[in-house]
Amino acid sequence: MRPSPSPLSITIATRESRLALWQAEHVKALLEGLGHRVTLLGMTTLGDQILDRSLSKVGGKGLFVKELELALQDGRADIAVHSLKDVPMDLPTGFALACVMEREDPRDAWVSTHCAGLADLPAKAVVGTSSLRRQVLLRESLDRLGRDDVRIEPLRGNLDTRLRKLDEGGYHAIVLAAAGLKRLGLDARIRHVFDATESLPAAGQGALGIEVRADRTDLIAALAPLVHQPTWMRVAAERTVSRAMGGSCSMPLAAYADWLPEGGLSLDAAWGDTEGVQPVVRASGSAPVATLDQAEALGQRVAAALRAAGAVPPPPAAGA
Repeated sequence: MRPSPSPLSITIATRESRLALWQAEHVKALLEGLGHRVTLLGMTTLGDQILDRSLSKVGGKGLFVKELELALQDGRADIAVHSLKDVPMDLPTGFALACVMEREDPRDAWVSTHCAGLADLPAKAVVGTSSLRRQVLLRESLDRLGRDDVRIEPLRGNLDTRLRKLDEGGYHAIVLAAAGLKRLGLDARIRHVFDATESLPAAGQGALGIEVRADRTDLIAALAPLVHQPTWMRVAAERTVSRAMGGSCSMPLAAYADWLPEGGLSLDAAWGDTEGVQPVVRASGSAPVATLDQAEALGQRVAAALRAAGAVPPPPAAGA
């Protein structure tokens, strides 16, 4: 990367979990390589503090970004580094997603001390996950195996906390994002990485997004060398599905795009019923994509196909 012609002093707002700090340090090193002066502002968000309830019941993944946005708004920080799957589909007025970086492994990972996979779970086993999407897809796979004895239980906390709960015997297995484990050098904890056909990833999973105030054109220009356009087009298609379906953390929705060997972008999506009354609904599509607008158009088309197949967006939240 070429040094910036106008070096800036940049403060990065970040959550204080080990993974969030790794992500911020990663961006810090890249920006320093471009000639900028970079410091970190560690913060604890409301999403980090509320651990006794599921995200879908306390306001969704946006709870992980609100405090960071306040730091941008009042000038304590210049940019915020997020796991893109935690970023709401629509940012508040005055904020912009300035950069999407190259994606890590977007898949889900099976982590267990004793069980190599779903088929190895003992009778009445307990599997932990924080994600409604993973709950629905796991239940579908377990039903195919005839394993209605297996319980899927909520699992909150940062990555290290979740691994500790597994090691203390609270769960027979847990399902996490492969990207976080790999970024922290914990690859050895992974017993199995789910193919997208087994567990379709969440929109934006494995990608890092950098948020700024929309009026900071200097920062948007400074971040341009970190942009990975092929990843941005993939996640734009995925996030458009989520936005079109209501963008709610309380909705079990998967959306995953990838480049086809012949050059087009393919997009698969799945919607689940948390009550287990309806089967999982799936839709897919592909198209030549060379711009973010074209990626979003593909996302709109696949979201329409999901609705036509029976997926029902949740009603708007009260006051929305």
